[in-house]
Amino acid sequence: MRVKTCAAAAAVLCAFALPATAGVDNDAALKMMKADGCTKCHSVDKAKKGPAYQKVAAKYKGKADAEAKLVAFVTKSPKVKLDDGSEEDHKAVSSKDAGQVKNLVQWVLAQ
Repeated sequence: MRVKTCAAAAAVLCAFALPATAGVDNDAALKMMKADGCTKCHSVDKAKKGPAYQKVAAKYKGKADAEAKLVAFVTKSPKVKLDDGSEEDHKAVSSKDAGQVKNLVQWVLAQ
């Protein structure tokens, strides 16, 4: 009986966790980030030269245009202001595949 209760509880927890990453190919997003050098300036939970992905996700949480804004950001090389006050062009991702870019952005937003 106790095993069934634990299994049911685990199923409920998974049901709440899945929508945030449903449809996101984690491996493809990580591969793309590595190939494009994103991890040189960003990490999931710690600020580096750029903000942590968790901070980016928090900034855009609940905003209807979050995905579109991030897609534009990672594809158009905008100027970014760094913590030290300097500015530089944010490197654009190399992929021209809209599906791959969308997957990457959805991965970031799910952090």
